[in-house]
Amino acid sequence: MEIQFLGTGSGVPSKHRNVSSLALKLLNELNEIWLFDCGEATQHQILRTNIKPRKISKVFITHLHGDHIFGLPGFLSSRAFQGGASPLTLYGPPGIKSFVQTALTVSKTHLKFPINYVEFCDGDRVLSDDHFQVTVKKVKHGIDSFGFRIVERDKKGSLNSQALKEAGVPFGPLYGQLKAGKQVTLEDGRIINGKDYIGPDIPGRKITIIGDTRPCPNTLDLAQDADVLVHEGTFSHQEKDLAKAYNHSTSVEAARLAKEAQVQDLLLNHISARYLGPDLEEYLSQAQEIFAKTHIMHDFSSFSIPAKG
Repeated sequence: MEIQFLGTGSGVPSKHRNVSSLALKLLNELNEIWLFDCGEATQHQILRTNIKPRKISKVFITHLHGDHIFGLPGFLSSRAFQGGASPLTLYGPPGIKSFVQTALTVSKTHLKFPINYVEFCDGDRVLSDDHFQVTVKKVKHGIDSFGFRIVERDKKGSLNSQALKEAGVPFGPLYGQLKAGKQVTLEDGRIINGKDYIGPDIPGRKITIIGDTRPCPNTLDLAQDADVLVHEGTFSHQEKDLAKAYNHSTSVEAARLAKEAQVQDLLLNHISARYLGPDLEEYLSQAQEIFAKTHIMHDFSSFSIPAKG
C-alpha cells in the first residue's frame, strides 16, 4: 500500500505545486489504484508517474471546489483513450454526477467504460467488502466537504508450520485444513486443532484522507488511531486568522489533530504557494514541535504504509 501525491497545492496551480489529487496504490492488495480528488491537469501529472489510468477503479471526491474536480473530464476521457474499458466508480457529494455528465455531454465525449456514481451524505459507509471499508464524514469548509476513513480488514494469522512439524504432523493437504482452523485426525489417532497453531489476527491498516476543512469534531473521529493521516495545511501558524477566514487549517492545527487522534504519521498537503525555502522549513518545524512525525508532501512524493505483523 502506497500513497503517491499528484498535486499538493491549494487553490490554483503554481510553478512548484499542482492542485489537489493523490493516488492510493493498492496493487498488491487488489491490483487497483484509487484516486482522491482530481484537480486541473491531474492527467498530466499521471503521465510523470508509473500509474496506469486503466488501473484506477475508484475516484473519491472530497468536495466540489474547482481545484478538486476540474481535472475529472480530462482524466475520464484519457482513461478511455488509453484502453481503460473496465467500470469506474465515482464517489462524491451530491452534484458530482451532474458536473461530470454535463461536461461529457457538452463536449460530446463518449466513454468506453461505464461510470457508477455514488453520491454520499455525512456518515455514509460507501464501501464495504472483504478487503476494505470506507466511511465518509462531513467536515467544516465553505461548501460541503468530506473526509474519508479507509479501514483494511484484519487478516487471519499465519500457520505455525514449525510447531506442526515438531508435533509430527506430516506436511501436505492437512496443513490447508489446519490453516482454515479445522480439526484433523492423524494416523496415530491424535486430534490436532488448527486454531492452536494459528497466530493472532494481523490488524488491517487505517488511512484517513481529509478534504479542505477547519478543525472540527468529525476530523477527530475520522483520524482516530490512523496509520496515516493526510490533512490539508494551507497556511502557517502566523496566518491562522487567514486560515479561519477561508475555512482552511494551518499546519499546527493539523499537527494538533494528529497528536490528539494518536495517528502514526501526518502527511501535509494543500499547501499555499507562498511557502518556499526558509518559510516552508519554518512551516514544518512549527508542526513538528507538536507532532514529530509530520511530513510535508510535494508533487510526486510517495509514502509507503507497510502491512502489519
